[in-house]
Formats: sequence, structure tokens, C-alpha cells
Amino acid sequence: MREREHSYGLTLRWTGNTGTGTSGYRDFSRDHEVTAGGKPVLSGTADPAFRGDPARWNPEELLVASLSQCHMLWYLALCAQAGVVVTGYVDEAGGTMIEHADGGGEFREVVLRPVVTVAAREMVAKASELHTLAHEKCFIARSVNFPVKHEPRIVVAG
Repeated sequence: MREREHSYGLTLRWTGNTGTGTSGYRDFSRDHEVTAGGKPVLSGTADPAFRGDPARWNPEELLVASLSQCHMLWYLALCAQAGVVVTGYVDEAGGTMIEHADGGGEFREVVLRPVVTVAAREMVAKASELHTLAHEKCFIARSVNFPVKHEPRIVVAG
């Protein structure tokens, strides 16, 4: 297959001007909206530790979600190609971010913990093995500069 380029666009709109703009650190909301091509509006904010609304998505959660989604989508495609019938997939993913004294920081790691249900016992070994290949293929995991670890558990339906 030849190399292809894909582009992604969206609109980010800050909705947190409470009347005085950014006149002071505590004087504005971190609320914003992300829109793209007729999709539902994604209500975003900062992490609550940085004055964000805990009822909205923050960038750190969305980064962990992107890694989890990308891994799952590659994994399901690879399973289908390999004849592994997946009937359920739930990932309780988590990430650890370090904040430095200067206010900057970075993620230390993300751990994906998918519980995968397969249709038959003879699929368990291949189902487990395909997590490595899914990680190697994942566009998002290949783009980050911190480890993305996997702790999958495979169960048989029934």
C-alpha cells in the first residue's frame, strides 16, 4: 500500500468569558466547545485541578480516550482479519501526568486495561497476541512520547 496523507479539522470556541475576559486568573471559565462537520458538540474544559468544570471533558482525558479508542479499533480490525471473534470489549484506561513546579508537565504513561470477550476458547491465545500488533499499528500511540502499556484480559463468552 502506498503512503497516504489524512487531514483533520475542527473548530474550538472558547465559551468561558464571564464578562471581563481574562482580566484575572480566576475571572474566566475554562469552558469551550469543539465542533467538526455536523457531529455533536464536545463540551470541553480544563482539568478540575486547573479550574475546570468536572462535568466536561478535559484534554488529558481526551488524550487517554484517543489512545484507548485507537488501540481498540486496530485490535478489532486485526481480530476480524485473523478469525478471532470478539463479542465484547471494555477498556478501563488510565494515564499519569506529572506537573512540574514551573506549571508545565507531561504524561508519564498511559495504561490500557481492556477486557476482551471472545467467542471460543481456541481464540484466546491469538486474541492476546494481537494486542501487541494493535499497539504497533495505532496512529495515536505511535505519535506520543511516553509509554503506552497494555494489561489485557481475555475471557471466553458464556
